[in-house]
Amino acid sequence: MPLLVGTSGWQYKDWRGVLYPSKQPQRLWLEEYAGQFATVENNNAFYRLPTTDNFASWRERTPEGFVMAVKASRYLTHLKRLHDPEEPVRRLMDRAEGLGDRLGPVLLQLPPNFREDIAALDACLGCFPGTVRTAVEFRHPSWWEVERELRAVLERHGSALCWADRASRPVTPLWRTASWGYVRFHGGIAEPPPRYGRRALKSWAGRIADAWPDDDDVYVYFNNDVGGAAVVDAALFARAAAALGRTVSRTPSLPPGP
Repeated sequence: MPLLVGTSGWQYKDWRGVLYPSKQPQRLWLEEYAGQFATVENNNAFYRLPTTDNFASWRERTPEGFVMAVKASRYLTHLKRLHDPEEPVRRLMDRAEGLGDRLGPVLLQLPPNFREDIAALDACLGCFPGTVRTAVEFRHPSWWEVERELRAVLERHGSALCWADRASRPVTPLWRTASWGYVRFHGGIAEPPPRYGRRALKSWAGRIADAWPDDDDVYVYFNNDVGGAAVVDAALFARAAAALGRTVSRTPSLPPGP
């Protein structure tokens, strides 16, 4: 599978004129998106868990081979803080079954004030079916202080440590904990903000190429949606990765704008 490059979400009104034709109705945006990208990170499930029918509809509206990563519900990650995970994980996976073969990894993004809790993480990851890939984005520095235990848990479950970028620099250790990778870009420091500069994107393409060979799956999502920055930066990143010899999924023939 190629390096899969997309954005975090697709329903942004300020993407008109960037990714979506100015007069295209919003109900057709997913079809337009899926024609230009091969993957998306679905953030809807974080705020309100979609129904099985919602997931099934997204499957029907996207082409064969399209991959939809799903961000786990904040009920599990922020309210329950990974405790008593059986029911929320089961509910998420029951509904996400509607995606069928479109289902990609499940991302668990932990809150910034969630200190390390290896036992809770281990129990939670153990609730996911073995056929489902899980990635975890940690945001409290205490997790890095238990490197050996954390890496052991992630590796045992085949879970990827989510590599994250803020302000054009890594904010997580660049540990490889699985045979596949998951990378998120939250915002760069180029103009106009929150764009990424070409040098930053080239550096990230190099880090990924150094960590994973071309035949390993790596999912890359741009979360800097304002003004269509994610669309432009995803396209530029894909070009940078291709220049390093990586096989990259389709991205728009942009970039437009500055």
